Parts: sequence; C-alpha cells; structure tokens
Amino acid sequence: MIKIVWGITGSGHLLPEITEELEKLFDTGKVEITTCLSKAAKVVVNWYKLSERIEKVSKKVFFEYDANSPFIAGPLQVGKYNSLLVAPATANTVAKIVHGIADTLITNAIAQAQKGGIEIIILPVDQKPGKTTTLLPTGEEKTLIMRDIDIENTEKLKCMKGIKVIEAPEDIQKSYSIF
Repeated sequence: MIKIVWGITGSGHLLPEITEELEKLFDTGKVEITTCLSKAAKVVVNWYKLSERIEKVSKKVFFEYDANSPFIAGPLQVGKYNSLLVAPATANTVAKIVHGIADTLITNAIAQAQKGGIEIIILPVDQKPGKTTTLLPTGEEKTLIMRDIDIENTEKLKCMKGIKVIEAPEDIQKSYSIF
C-alpha cells in the first residue's frame, strides 16, 4: 500500500482533472490518500463543488490552521507516508518553495518531506510562457497570461533536489508504479 499525502493549494486550475486522477489511483486499491487543504484550497474546493469527491478518496482530510496544524510535517519527515503530491501548486506556493519559505501547511510539509527523503511530486499551475485556458467553477473558459517570474520559479523548482515536477494531471498516474 502506497501512502500518499495530497496537498491542495488555492488554485482551481486543473483541480477537477487532478481530482479525477486521484480517484483513479484510489480505485486501484493500492493507495491510501491523506488530503491536506491550504486555507485557500478549502475555499476553491467548495467553489468547484469537489468536497464530496475528495472526501471519498481520502482516508483523512485535514484543513490548514497554521504552518504546523494539523501536524502532518513530522509524520512525512519520519516516513509514515511514501509520497507527497502537491497538485495543483499555485505560483505563490512554488515561489515559497524555491526561496525556502515554509510558512504554510503545504510548504512546511514539503520542507519536512525533503529533509526526510520522502518522494515529492508537484504539479505547478504556471509552467509555460504565454497564455493558458482554465475552466471556472461555472464551466466558463478563462484565458490567463503567465507571468515571467512564475515561469522562472517553476524552472528553479525543477532543479531542486528531491522534487519531481510534473506537467499535467495524467502525469500523476505515471509517477506511481502501480499502473
């Protein structure tokens, strides 16, 4: 059984597709998912009406109160989990990671997982220069223009030891050897 912590940050971009991929992982019966939502993620998950689907695939769902509450970083560091998946990861979260800032539940979990040698997989929402299209909770499409600084931070993230950056929701399945 692969024990995964799924960290969700405050981006709705790709969140429905990522949730679908975690449902596929869950359906294999070979993973146990503990989900951690940042303060902003809690709001976004509700906007997209994904709470029930996320709860269904999760053994436990934790909501951020501060950088250490609930206490998930310690169990990550000492190997109670096999993997930390952060998907989607906002530009803000990526910027904090590449600059060593661990002041949220998700960024602190990443720092501790790195220290403990736990596999970290991150799907940043801002990856390529130019425009991208996202779906709003209403189903409408919205075009977003990527900022250079966010693309630069994603490139720095790709170079960090112990972190695997994936590009798309379907890469989640490819990251785990159960398929």
